[in-house]
Amino acid sequence: MRFLIDANLPYRWDVWRGDRFQHVFDLGDDLPDRVIWEHARLNDLVIVTKDCDFSDWVMLAGPPPRVVHFRVGNLRLCEFRTLVDRIWPTVEDLIVHHKLVIVLPDAIESIA
Repeated sequence: MRFLIDANLPYRWDVWRGDRFQHVFDLGDDLPDRVIWEHARLNDLVIVTKDCDFSDWVMLAGPPPRVVHFRVGNLRLCEFRTLVDRIWPTVEDLIVHHKLVIVLPDAIESIA
């Protein structure tokens, strides 16, 4: 799986480094969500985001692309980083068989 990290998430975290990860900032500044969606669809990328628009779209249109939606509120950056580091392997396992993975502060939900 390859992932597209949305602009609302930190750029170049250790967990999101490597050939399998691309950040929206690498595509250009201020891209509309529809352009991000289409880029992910055409390039078989999983969108990783805090934006509920993408999770709404995947429920209506279906994959591709698949979506990982972080619904964690306003965690401090260090708390968010700790959460991502801890749960990312589980997220990667789930997204293989689900169109949407929702990460909550105390749970992970997935929708096939």
